[in-house]
Amino acid sequence: MHASLLIALDWFGIVVFAATGALVASRKEMDVFGFALLAIVTGVGGGTVRDLLLGRLPVFWVQEPAYILVCVIVAVILFFTAHLPESRYRLLLWFDAIGLSLFAVVGADRALDVVPNPVIAVVMGVVTATFGGIIRDILGGEVPVLLRKEIYVTAALAGAGVYVGGQTLGLSEPNALLAGFLSCFLVRGLALWFGWSLPPYRARPGRPQDGGRR
Repeated sequence: MHASLLIALDWFGIVVFAATGALVASRKEMDVFGFALLAIVTGVGGGTVRDLLLGRLPVFWVQEPAYILVCVIVAVILFFTAHLPESRYRLLLWFDAIGLSLFAVVGADRALDVVPNPVIAVVMGVVTATFGGIIRDILGGEVPVLLRKEIYVTAALAGAGVYVGGQTLGLSEPNALLAGFLSCFLVRGLALWFGWSLPPYRARPGRPQDGGRR
């Protein structure tokens, strides 16, 4: 049950994130190869960084090239259908929220298989969930999500933290996965709906070089 559920979530996350990459390509009016490139790097980018950091070689899509083929198929489908939604940008944001939530828990679980440390697992969940979108935005000429005034990494942190915390407290695997997914999606979804953001750094005058003494 555990293995089959994680595999299903992993594949679904790949498809959803690949779709967000293709939607960015459609907004930039790229050709079909641009669609495929952005779909691939978004779909497998976060998991690739995770596997490299954990020393899991070869990385997951080298072991299972079908991940790449699925990303390409998603890209080709959206190349011909991306014009149909009323707002591709809103669709992109909500697809991204789903992919973020899925990969936050899947990435944390993959990390626990290698390093049974809750802190490392949470960090790897955040890496898996966010790095694909960061690479997508950079290659697609968008402002990377880390530089926007949006709640994004915080949502991934919430999802991975709830999942790992649930596992640590003895929550059943399906329930921990569901709780982690819903935590991330709820935080990200509310932020999108209400325009929430964390308080940014505000520039302040520096201290005088003499420490303020006259």
